[in-house]
Amino acid sequence: MLDILASIVPTVLFFSAPLIFTALGGVFSERSGVINIGLEGLMVMGAFVGIVFNLAFADVFGGLTPWISIIVAMVAGALFSVIHAVASVSFRADQTVSGVAINMLALGVGVYLTKVWYGKGQTDMVAEPFNSQTIPVLSKIPIIGPIFFEGVYVTSYVAIIVAFIAWFVLYKTAFGLRLRAVGEHPMAADTNGINVSKMRYIAVILSGALGGLGGSVFALTIVSNFSHATIVGQGFMSLAAVIFGKWHPLGAMGAALFFGFAQSLSIVSSGIPVLENIPQIFLLIAPYVLTILALAGFIGRADAPRANGIPYIKGNR
Repeated sequence: MLDILASIVPTVLFFSAPLIFTALGGVFSERSGVINIGLEGLMVMGAFVGIVFNLAFADVFGGLTPWISIIVAMVAGALFSVIHAVASVSFRADQTVSGVAINMLALGVGVYLTKVWYGKGQTDMVAEPFNSQTIPVLSKIPIIGPIFFEGVYVTSYVAIIVAFIAWFVLYKTAFGLRLRAVGEHPMAADTNGINVSKMRYIAVILSGALGGLGGSVFALTIVSNFSHATIVGQGFMSLAAVIFGKWHPLGAMGAALFFGFAQSLSIVSSGIPVLENIPQIFLLIAPYVLTILALAGFIGRADAPRANGIPYIKGNR
């Protein structure tokens, strides 16, 4: 049993990290009252920028390249999300349509530039991806050490730490209180001197940065290159994690871990007696089926922020 857990847990964390980052971005945006269907596109942009930067500067930064790559991808995701912020906050466009446009634009830009710069449909494999590590000292802890701290990716634990930071920011700081007030009752927030548009801009840009981070982590840990099929559904799984987690950072993290487990089934099934005889095709579609089942079972019990998706016009009640 311990051997099975030692093979499952690192893989689950490995697949969950990008979903956690991106889902947290979705939580910030939707808590402010802006629906962000564009999480998939933000992940695509983050994956593209992270891979291209890694390929271009691997010789310059060496082992630090993947870490610098994800920071650059965060900046790119934040800048790209400004398009959604301008459309949904300033121009009061339909937020769902704007998010879908982000998804289409990001994929189009990424694939086009890949073709132009590399002369083919995908980039080369990066020389400096993230690699699994055994964490000293912690890996020696009896029972839990080999399960949680051997052959793991540091990004997995960074994602969990960021989830707790997001919870603290949203529920224990004045900034978080203002952000949630804007998402629940923007008129009341405006009456109390809170700049609704500013808070929503900040939230959408934060979601862009975290979405870019999630996409780059996915690309630099799981696939190591970029193509049209690098990000296929992970952004929508992250959006599902936001809803499944009831728009709460820790709930979104838990949902992302669940979806990460679903994604890992095709990898770890050979070591699990119950799953080893199940056809591979069923395990490959399991994440998408479980996503649908999770939403079908819980979406009716989850209450979104009341102003979610409603453009705010100053002075209107």
